[in-house]
Amino acid sequence: MLEGKAVIGETDMLETMQQDALDLAAKALDFFDVTEATEIARFIKKEFDRTYGAGWQCIVGTDFGSFVTHCFGCFIYFQVGSLAILLFRGSAAGQETDEPAANQFATLETVKT
Repeated sequence: MLEGKAVIGETDMLETMQQDALDLAAKALDFFDVTEATEIARFIKKEFDRTYGAGWQCIVGTDFGSFVTHCFGCFIYFQVGSLAILLFRGSAAGQETDEPAANQFATLETVKT
């Protein structure tokens, strides 16, 4: 396990969901080698789909940029050592809004790690 070694960069998740994400990342790293980024991402995504419903996306790597639209309360970006993990629930097409009052979706940009 990698308890205490994860560093959260950005999130809008509830603390219980954040802890689930960190626990799943540690579990994935127990099952897979750090070089198996796709397998780690698949594991975390499928577990979040099972626990919190469909629509989760997971990106794992050491060097990536992103700009995503996600559901409010469903975004976390963290690092475990040199491995960065971006987990979010995407919004469906046509559901995006620029209206701040709606507060249903948020857009965050993650810079290169």
